[in-house]
Amino acid sequence: MDTYISMANSSDPYPPEERYNKVTRGCLRILKDNDVRLLILTKSDLVMRDVDILKDMKVAVSITITTIDDEKAKIMEPNAPAPSKRLEALRVLSKNDIPCIVRIDPIIPGFNDSELEDIVDKISPFADHVVASTLKPRADSMKRLKGIIDLENFEFSRLEGAFYLPKDLRFSLLERVENACKRYSISFATCREGYRFKAKSCDGGHLIPS
Repeated sequence: MDTYISMANSSDPYPPEERYNKVTRGCLRILKDNDVRLLILTKSDLVMRDVDILKDMKVAVSITITTIDDEKAKIMEPNAPAPSKRLEALRVLSKNDIPCIVRIDPIIPGFNDSELEDIVDKISPFADHVVASTLKPRADSMKRLKGIIDLENFEFSRLEGAFYLPKDLRFSLLERVENACKRYSISFATCREGYRFKAKSCDGGHLIPS
């Protein structure tokens, strides 16, 4: 099995401080020099800065786009770069032949579910793969979400420490994303949903050059 490093699943490798401390940029140089295969997961457009390094690496970049509405994004992701900036990052990465993945995550009924087809349409010129996930809050994030969206209408079931939406609802939302991806011949997958997909990997790791 092909192996690679994922940067980073639990925290974003491009926090605001990276603009001046350049720790991630330094790590990329080390990984490049050692010919390491890499998957970058981020919500930041700052990844564009490192195209000069990334274009010569065995790398794929996964950018999360929860909504394409900049004002709506300020509510859900107040400290993250605007979706318009992330779309520009996708454009730049794609132009430099760096494989691009888009994470539509999380899909929240009543918040961004009306945008699913529009998101796929916007990212279609640049994305090679789409990963979609529905809302799966844990107890601590459930409390934070209550101040942003109305959770009273949702029936959650608890599984492995997270709260899942009903299966029929989850699958109907994921199917919409899958069908939109098919229209543009973009591969599609889900993670931790139990939803069948045909892509070679969930996270898009199969796009990293060997």
